[in-house]
Amino acid sequence: MGKLSSTVMAYSMRATLQHLLILTLCLQIGGGQKKKENLLSEKVEQMMEWSSRRSVIRMNGDKFRRFVKAPPRNYSVIVMFTALQPQRQCSVCRQANEEYQVLANSWRYSSAFSNKLFFTIVDYDEGADVFQQLNMNSAPTFMHFPAKGKPKRADTFDLQRIGFAAEQLAKWIADRTDVHIRVFRPPNYSGTIALALLVSLVGGLLYLRRNNLEFIYNKTGWAMAALCVVFAMTSGQMWNHIRGPPYAHKNPQNGQVSYIHGSSQAQFVAESHIILLLNAAITMGMVLLNEAATSKGDVGKRRIICLVGLGLVVFFFSFLLSIFRSKYHGYPYSFLIK
Repeated sequence: MGKLSSTVMAYSMRATLQHLLILTLCLQIGGGQKKKENLLSEKVEQMMEWSSRRSVIRMNGDKFRRFVKAPPRNYSVIVMFTALQPQRQCSVCRQANEEYQVLANSWRYSSAFSNKLFFTIVDYDEGADVFQQLNMNSAPTFMHFPAKGKPKRADTFDLQRIGFAAEQLAKWIADRTDVHIRVFRPPNYSGTIALALLVSLVGGLLYLRRNNLEFIYNKTGWAMAALCVVFAMTSGQMWNHIRGPPYAHKNPQNGQVSYIHGSSQAQFVAESHIILLLNAAITMGMVLLNEAATSKGDVGKRRIICLVGLGLVVFFFSFLLSIFRSKYHGYPYSFLIK
C-alpha cells in the first residue's frame, strides 16, 4: 500500500511539473509575442513620424537594417538607391529623384494614404555599406521590400526598359503591393509661357510685315518646318517625353558610356538625337540628288552635287541600318557598316 501511494505521488509531481513547464512556455511565448507587437508598433509609429515630416524618408545603413530589412514588419517599403552628391556627377539620379519625389508626394497627400507603404531613399555617401550588402553597383535603382518575405526578382524596377517616370513607378508599385497611387504633378506653366511668347513673336512679325506677307507662301520655309517636326517624331522624342529615359548609360565597372540602348524596347535620349541627325543627313542627300537631277546648271557642278548626295545617303543609311541591327538582334541584313 505504501509503494502504491509513492507511485501515485510521483506521477502527481510529474504531472505538476509538466503543467508548470507548459505554463512557463506559454508565458514566454506570450511575452515574446507582446514584445514583438510592441516593437512593430514602435517601428510603424517612427516611420509615420518621419513620413509626416517629408514624403521620402532618408536612411543610412543602421536605419535601413532596422526599419526595412529586420522583422517584424507589416508594411511595404519602396527604396531608391541613388548617388545625389555633386561629386558623383549622376545627372540621371537627379532626374529620377525628381520623379520619385512627385510620386511620394502624391501618395503622402492622397486620401488613401496609410501606414502600409513608405517611400525611402538610401544615398551611396550615407549608406555605402547597404550597397555592398546588396551587391549593388549601379544607381539609381528602385526596390520594393514586401511586408512579408524577401524581395524577389520582380521587386527590382526595370529602369532601363521602362524609364523612371512617376506614372510608370506607380504602375509597378500597384503590381507589387496592390496600392494604387494617382500621380499629381505640380503645375508647370513653362509650356503656357513658351506658347504665349511664340504667339506674340509670330503676331509681332506679321504686324511688322503686314504690307508684305509673301513669306507666308514660301514653300521652302514650310517644308523645313514640316521636316523638323517629322525628324523629332521619327527619332522618338515623344517616347522620351512619356517614358523619361536617361540621357545615356555609364557602366560603373569600366566607366564605358553607352549612347545606344541594346534593347528594341527602349532607348536613351542621346540615341534619339543620333537618329534625328542621321535622318536629317539622309534627307539632305536625297535633296541634293533631286537638285542634281532637276537643275539645269553646269554639268560638272551637277555631277559633284550628285556624288555628295549619293555619299550622304549611302554612308548615313548604312550607319542607321547598323544601329537597327544592334537593337534588333538577329536581323540578317547590313550595308557597308556591320
